[in-house]
Amino acid sequence: MTRQPSLPNPPARRQAIGVVRRDGGADLARFRTIATAVVLTALVLALAAARDAHGATYKWVDDKGIIHYADKMPTEAVNRGHSELDKQGILIRKTEAPLTPEQMRAKVAEIERQKKAAKENEELVRRDRALLASYTREEDIDLSRARALTTIEGQMQSARVYGATLAKRQKELVEKKQAFGDGVVPPAIDRELESVEGELSKNNALMAAKKEEALGVAGKYDVEKQRWRDLKAADVAAARNAPGYGTATFGVLPTASMK
Repeated sequence: MTRQPSLPNPPARRQAIGVVRRDGGADLARFRTIATAVVLTALVLALAAARDAHGATYKWVDDKGIIHYADKMPTEAVNRGHSELDKQGILIRKTEAPLTPEQMRAKVAEIERQKKAAKENEELVRRDRALLASYTREEDIDLSRARALTTIEGQMQSARVYGATLAKRQKELVEKKQAFGDGVVPPAIDRELESVEGELSKNNALMAAKKEEALGVAGKYDVEKQRWRDLKAADVAAARNAPGYGTATFGVLPTASMK
């Protein structure tokens, strides 16, 4: 049987292919149009930005305090602080003037002052924490104060007894020395008297130092006591301002009249 050759493009197939080709061409044309629009938009924006940057206005103040505006910084004002504005007067960039030696020293001094203040604040916080951790009640501070003063008082009492002993021996030596009248005083008496008077002077200095120490300790504990009160009051105030203060799981905490 003889095979009939098939038609290369039947009418229906040719019509379908034609539709596909026509639609594909339309999509490509639309894509090219959109891409061209995007590129043109980007170029327009870039040109506008360049135009605005080129058209910036500079603002600065001269030695007399007069404000100047110009599209270019003059040579004599290049090292001055100035602001750069766009066409709408919006700040684009601000350049600070270089510091003079005096201003640099003042800035360094201010930085050092801030560092010192921060360090002192850290030390204060550390002491406050230690104070709150050391005493649970105000009475504990009074007890520590009394103990410290009792220790100093015991040292002063020992110094008083020792001083009395030295004074007695000094009186005895002076009387022995006077007993010789115009005669020759044995060197041993003079040496001992000199030693006793030296010890007596040291003991009197120790007594004066212990009195100052007692005053310092009393003042120290008075300051700590007041600081402890302030910290506790601050804690109470913070607790009262905290969310949920004064409420319990099942309502308001009982008041004095409810207890």
